[in-house]
Amino acid sequence: MTRLFILLICVLTAPTSFAAERSVTDDAGRTVTMPASPERIIVLHEPLIGVPLAELGLPPVGSYGRNDDGGTQMAADFYRLVLGDRAPDPLPRGIGALGNMDLEKMRSLEPDLIIGTEHDLEKAELLSAIAPVYLQNSSTGRVRGFNAEESLAGLLGLEAAFEDRKAAYLARLEAVRAALPKDPREQDYLVIFLSDQINAVGEMAGMVQALEDLGYSRLSPDRDSTVSGFGATLLVPLSAEVFGRLDPDLLVVMNSFGKNARDEAAIRQSLDRIVPGWQHFLKPAREGRILFVDSALVTTPTVASAMHMLDAIESWAKK
Repeated sequence: MTRLFILLICVLTAPTSFAAERSVTDDAGRTVTMPASPERIIVLHEPLIGVPLAELGLPPVGSYGRNDDGGTQMAADFYRLVLGDRAPDPLPRGIGALGNMDLEKMRSLEPDLIIGTEHDLEKAELLSAIAPVYLQNSSTGRVRGFNAEESLAGLLGLEAAFEDRKAAYLARLEAVRAALPKDPREQDYLVIFLSDQINAVGEMAGMVQALEDLGYSRLSPDRDSTVSGFGATLLVPLSAEVFGRLDPDLLVVMNSFGKNARDEAAIRQSLDRIVPGWQHFLKPAREGRILFVDSALVTTPTVASAMHMLDAIESWAKK
């Protein structure tokens, strides 16, 4: 009788987490045992992982690139810029200085899941001592548009939230397409990202999702031999000479989100520095086929970034 009583007590007091856990395979091919419904997530990349989670209604408790009070350590506050009124309140707390994650700070946030990208594979074993680590693909060629947000929704049981956002996006997409002067389905585009050099952008981000859902096709290397290397990386460096010969139907240009100034005036200044006189010989610029956008708004893999891109295209079309 005593043994039976002890067994009953053990059953009743055993950790319930075993019943509330599940095993999944992350994008790095690792088997991860994680809570069935994680509630306290730390993210190792704000624009690629944190912003999608926050848009889905599950804001992280900790986020790389933040201070202890939630203030940003970066030039762009992605949560507030991309999500606006939907930004987390309070904002996620920081997990250490940029380039130096603080493991004790991470432990103090009591996470039940850590989500990083495939580029965090080397950290995964160390961080697994704090909480399960799930790695989500983020690179061009592995994900496209806002696929990463959809994948996170599936992982975390937030499919309904994603479908709600996608429905609003699709309605907006049709309205913007109807406002365009020409049918984009027979036109191509190219996105240029200005850092210290000129880079062509790959498939990642809501920006690309919006352009291609409207019907634009990315400038094909087969049609323009000056552009090559797409599919392997997020950015493909281009020389100033190659840039000057580009002639897509729509050329989108943006400053790096590492810069504080990202509006049209700042982008024009960057081009002036890298390619002096560009406005006189770059054909899309001379013919009004160039669109300047804020990279911080449109480069996260979210529905929100795709919506920002639709807004920018609509404003450009009305000029």
